[in-house]
Amino acid sequence: MVGAALAAAGIVTLRIDAKRVGDFARAHGVLAKTDAIDARVLALFGERMQPCPRVWLDEQRQQLADWVARQQQLTALRTAERNRLRRAPSPQVSRSIPRTLGFLERELERVERAIEAGWSEREPARRESEARLRSMPGVGVKTARVLLAHLPEPGRASRREIASIAGLAPFAWAVVRSAFYLASWTAVRAGKFRGEPHQLALTAVASRMLVVLNERMRTGRDYDSAHA
Repeated sequence: MVGAALAAAGIVTLRIDAKRVGDFARAHGVLAKTDAIDARVLALFGERMQPCPRVWLDEQRQQLADWVARQQQLTALRTAERNRLRRAPSPQVSRSIPRTLGFLERELERVERAIEAGWSEREPARRESEARLRSMPGVGVKTARVLLAHLPEPGRASRREIASIAGLAPFAWAVVRSAFYLASWTAVRAGKFRGEPHQLALTAVASRMLVVLNERMRTGRDYDSAHA
């Protein structure tokens, strides 16, 4: 990957959501697109917005992140097929869907074996980090692995940076955002966070969870609800 190679060479490299840059350009009245214009917009974006630098994934972690992303894609497809099965318009269609579900289940098993194998290789510290993340109510094995695979900054970022990087405020890092949004449901249902589980409240809970976990990773301590 070009970004990883530049980072390895000591060149500060940032990856920015294209939509965020596009919105910035439109807000400044820049509608045309050429290489020269794009370069000026990117330079202005960096100067004005001061985006947080990110730690680039090494080759092993990038491969793990790809597998985790694939697992989420297959899980979403399986959920969609299960929903279609409940609304199948005819017996012919209802017989097709279980065959697709069977394939998705088998593929998910293969992906999960690949993730488990990659997780175990030469990374005993990763297991310790996973256990520390899972000490927080609502954070299960999948959420912990999404965070560790896609977000190498926990413990190294400030409170503002960790929330921004994860897409909880003010911009989207979709995989991590989705994982922690779902984890916030579990945390709210477990009674560890108070309030109605509406979307804004859940987003606030997810952001708070990530900030607390970042601090726990920094200090090397498990989550303690009495002192969170």
